Amino acid sequence: MTDEPSSEATSPGTSEPGERRARGRAAADASSPGRDLPPFEDESDVLGDGGGDDEEEDGEELFGDNMERDYRAIPELDRYEADGLDENDDLSDLSMNDRLAAEREMRQRDRDELAATGRMRPGLLYDESDDEDDEQQTSGRRRLGERAADGAAMDDEEMIESIENLEDTKGHSVSEWVSMLAPRTEIYNRFKNFLRTFVDSKGHNLYKERIRQMVEMNKGSLVVDYNILASAEHVLAYFLPEAPTEMLKIFDEAARDVVMSMYPRYEQIVKVIRVRISNLPLIEEIRSLRQLHLNQLLRTAGVVTSCTGVLPQLSMVKYDCTKCSFILGPFFQSQNNEVKPGSCPECQSTGPFEINMEETVYKNYQRITIQESPGKVPAGRLPRSKDAILLDDLVDICKPGDEIELTGIYNNNYDGSLNTANGFPVFATVILANHIAKNDDKMAASNLTDDDVRVIMQLSKDEKIGDRIFASIAPSIYGHDNIKKALALSMFGGEPKNPGGKHKVRGDINVLICGDPGTAKSQFLKYIEKTASRVVFTTGQGASAVGLTAYVQRNPVSREWTLEAGALVLADRGICLIDEFDKMNDQDRTSIHEAMEQQSISVSKAGIVTSLQARCAVIAASNPIGGRYDPSLTFSENVDLTEPILSRFDILCVVRDQAEPLEDERTARFVVESHMKHHPNFTEDDERNVSMTPMQQLNSSGVEPIPQELLKKYIIYAKEKSHPRLNQMDQDKIAKMYSDLRRESMATGSIPITVRHIESTIRMSEAHARLHLRDYVNDDDVNMAVRIMLESFISTQKYGVMKGMRKTFSRFLTYKRDNNDLLLFILKQLVADQMTFQKNRYGNDLDTVEVSEKDLADKARQINITSLTEFYSSPIFTGNRFSYDSKRKIIIEKVR
Repeated sequence: MTDEPSSEATSPGTSEPGERRARGRAAADASSPGRDLPPFEDESDVLGDGGGDDEEEDGEELFGDNMERDYRAIPELDRYEADGLDENDDLSDLSMNDRLAAEREMRQRDRDELAATGRMRPGLLYDESDDEDDEQQTSGRRRLGERAADGAAMDDEEMIESIENLEDTKGHSVSEWVSMLAPRTEIYNRFKNFLRTFVDSKGHNLYKERIRQMVEMNKGSLVVDYNILASAEHVLAYFLPEAPTEMLKIFDEAARDVVMSMYPRYEQIVKVIRVRISNLPLIEEIRSLRQLHLNQLLRTAGVVTSCTGVLPQLSMVKYDCTKCSFILGPFFQSQNNEVKPGSCPECQSTGPFEINMEETVYKNYQRITIQESPGKVPAGRLPRSKDAILLDDLVDICKPGDEIELTGIYNNNYDGSLNTANGFPVFATVILANHIAKNDDKMAASNLTDDDVRVIMQLSKDEKIGDRIFASIAPSIYGHDNIKKALALSMFGGEPKNPGGKHKVRGDINVLICGDPGTAKSQFLKYIEKTASRVVFTTGQGASAVGLTAYVQRNPVSREWTLEAGALVLADRGICLIDEFDKMNDQDRTSIHEAMEQQSISVSKAGIVTSLQARCAVIAASNPIGGRYDPSLTFSENVDLTEPILSRFDILCVVRDQAEPLEDERTARFVVESHMKHHPNFTEDDERNVSMTPMQQLNSSGVEPIPQELLKKYIIYAKEKSHPRLNQMDQDKIAKMYSDLRRESMATGSIPITVRHIESTIRMSEAHARLHLRDYVNDDDVNMAVRIMLESFISTQKYGVMKGMRKTFSRFLTYKRDNNDLLLFILKQLVADQMTFQKNRYGNDLDTVEVSEKDLADKARQINITSLTEFYSSPIFTGNRFSYDSKRKIIIEKVR
């Protein structure tokens, strides 16, 4: 046995360490007679202790006193072979700065490859342009480690980070990775440091200020902007949407530590601090949620249609053993599974156990249903909805009818009833809410940029801003100036009043458009739906009484009765559009009486007695009885609507489809050119080849319309920032107009004039002042409101009464009308009379119609217009195919 080791050491197949050891001894003996022994080595070991009878001498000794012996320095053997070495002397050594730059470039390349692996939904990965200098971090960690080894105390601020490269998940999924102790500690420290040290562009410590505000209001939620987190800690922002449950748990712990370190006694008020994530970049539609989004953080938007009451949910439960009274627990309940004790550790009993009411901890629980916003549902599709769970301080933050943006975790929820119906593998899904932001407007004035506000203020100083806004309403529809004015005032709205909280007066303006088919009534409603904010569109045939107001149903989870919001409730602080208003049943139409005047909906069903808010304007469109409007009858005889509902409309617009050759030709040309211009393949070359009449001449307004996007922002800004008051309005004028209208309505029997019409005039005055961004209602606003009210009233009269009434109220009707508009109106009347005379006398139509200038001058003098020169040179005169012959003193119109 003693000879085998030495023979193996010299044999050709011996192991490399054995060879190295044998040759090393000979070399060492030849080179150093004294043989300085390396550390931990004695002479007996080197000599083999009398022949080396140890079997371990042929291999490496990995443990024991001699383990370092095989690795001592032997200069004769520690040489590299020349094969494969690069001996090119032309290469120069890299400087330190060049080396650091190369390493930064390689790190950036690795980060790009990580982003390209597709392990995350696109749009949520934020890359910093350059990380902190890793060498400085490494040296800093080394110094801290040396201090720790020396026993030096470290502050909490100087804790050693557990992991240097947090992005490298080492093959684990993100949720597994962040659950491990080392990455968890790293995330915890980084988020704590983020809350303590982040400063905004103005140098303010943002989150310390937010924590102070939260503590002042005794709240338990700290809102963190995702974009800010991504700019400061992009790794945390990368992990957060992928593993939200684990990440938010770490964030909550870190936030609680920061808050309690700043305010140590705050724990007596709030036990847990919740981190709420706002402004997640991607907004997912409710109908686009798929299995890809399961267990991920997402942001969606919709309208709250129902919500349950606030219920207690078990958070931490303790049980009493009924046999030995031992208290078992605590057991922390999860969202899906019920945690129960198996046996009593005191008496080994298996139950039954009772919940210890005193020591069990509950949290608030509420379930809401969020449905797609009406404007975002694709045509022909049913709106999709999704349940969401609100916990803690999120409960009662929203109510049915509110439009919200919900950020939460998309979870699957085991539902026994659903699985019974559909089979085992099917699961219900629910959103566990983390943050809720209410959208009172689709684009609130606070979201407008400084540039937008500057453009809006500059636009409001335009002298003709009112005319420009009226001309900008539904620019694809020709004519109908009175309807456009009414719709514009309704979109801006008046000022609601509630003195002492006892008598509420609405500020919304209700409009009814009634007239012949094919006069673009529905097109006006569709335009309002796309332009105004918070609009609900419905039709008379498709709307029932409960669909318009509210209905009660039993909640499938809590088995309690809940209120479901109807169209008028969903349109709260907006506009409700009802097309085909005459097709509604009388019972359904009666249900909106209260909503149109008191702006509330009272419900008394299934033991629920309450009142819902319905602060919205109602714009309705209807057809007359028999389809066409008969001008020989009054408005009440033309429509199948009762007096109570007619009196609730502030403005009545009658649209008649009259045959006028010139107007019909202009309308046809406008429609054809509109179709040509809005074709998808229409180019600038086509526009040069097609001779088009300018839009403002066709609309006979002579002002430049406002771009639609700017008009939307203008309306939102005006409704939020402008609140005109009535200190300087002319009360006598409104009183006189009301008494005159009252007398005429009793004589003609067209529509009833009630005290509501005084309020209507005031509302229209406020809307006109708001349209100009004024703080006070002045005479111009009152005069325009009186003119629109009179036009609305006169248009509902019989044809025979209408002419005399226009003459009676001419001083009001001519207000704020451009002289050229008035002269054009008079000239058209003269042309119509002349054409009638020629038809009766000659029996045929002429190509041109001639009107004496003297007749026009006499009529103009009656309305205090003396000069006609400006009118002859105006674009309105030439655009309507009129020409002036100065020698013969006649005006010529080309009929064909």
